[in-house]
Amino acid sequence: MAALDRFSTARLRAERLRPSDFGEVRRMHLDPVAMEHLGGVRDEAGTTAYFERNLKHWRDHGFGLWIVYERDGVEPIGRAMLRWLRVDDNDEVEIGYAFYEPYWKRGLASEVTLACIALARRELLAASVVAVTAPANEASQHVLAKAGFAYEREFPLEGAPCRLYRYRVPPGV
Repeated sequence: MAALDRFSTARLRAERLRPSDFGEVRRMHLDPVAMEHLGGVRDEAGTTAYFERNLKHWRDHGFGLWIVYERDGVEPIGRAMLRWLRVDDNDEVEIGYAFYEPYWKRGLASEVTLACIALARRELLAASVVAVTAPANEASQHVLAKAGFAYEREFPLEGAPCRLYRYRVPPGV
């Protein structure tokens, strides 16, 4: 699925996760503000496990985590993802994103979310996608609502309470 190796939006460029991106993933995992609603700062072992799991997802499925840049930028400003998530014995396509604080409140999360919905529909033929937030992450919940996601319920993920949201492709689209 080379079509999923990279994508761009009006203001963003996303490149698939590569082995050389470990330092960038570690940088975000050490940022307490960026990680506040993502399980908190991760140690080296946690980052390594996360990184290896996401590289494996690309190898196994041909899609996964992207490092996100401003359209013409060279420094990473965040990440986005489409990946399989197991929810109640069902495989779901999950959309996710995280940006560094200087890039918050600029509509970038909404922009990348809409791009990921379009990719999931076009490339994965997904009839619905899910997203997960921490219960206290009201900013992310607002992004999801604006993108057309509906709150479904609370559920545990990796031992933490989360909120599950779903976007359903309208019939006939």
